[in-house]
Amino acid sequence: MEIATSHGPAEVVLDAPDRPSFLLVLTHGSNGGVDAADLLAVRAAALGLGGAVARVLQPFRKAGRRAPGSAVRQDEAWLEIVAVLRDRFGDLPLVQGGRSNGARVACRTARAAGAAGVVALAFPLHPPGRPEKSRAEELRSAGVPVLVVNGDRDPFGVPDPADAAEVRVLPGERHELAKDPDAVGTAVEPWLRRWAAGRPAGEVFAERT
Repeated sequence: MEIATSHGPAEVVLDAPDRPSFLLVLTHGSNGGVDAADLLAVRAAALGLGGAVARVLQPFRKAGRRAPGSAVRQDEAWLEIVAVLRDRFGDLPLVQGGRSNGARVACRTARAAGAAGVVALAFPLHPPGRPEKSRAEELRSAGVPVLVVNGDRDPFGVPDPADAAEVRVLPGERHELAKDPDAVGTAVEPWLRRWAAGRPAGEVFAERT
């Protein structure tokens, strides 16, 4: 499906059972797409738990650009996309996430989107070789529980466990998380399971704070 935003159209690939228990909205990195191996692994885990999964190709990528541009514009478009999806699925618990730059968007917009949690794959803690340029505050200010899944060889760094609800570090993986995608799905599945039970988002958040 195509969703119009104030910054151009987005494209959404939607997989949904008849009566989903939660909605997971995922997106890509700066120069990626919705068929990245780690995103597909998380999609499979969520579908196995009865969730609906929307994989979002953001407007800048649909327009053929490799760089996302302004974070403000990217976040505005994301919130418009999520609003359309929430209208479609009602008051299901919303979990949003993505890989790399998409993980940053999911963290920055979590409060405004009304998300119950965030899945941050390959969160780019800092530019390669620039640890002083930390983006840890985006994790800390998400306002909802954040699960981080990073590789131990990621040149963008690995977030500190204190900066998220949970940090899973996969051995031998780099930023692409492509060596063993099944391990990514295995890392995320127990964390998503709490929403598969249909429990209130506020109850879940209270457990992690």
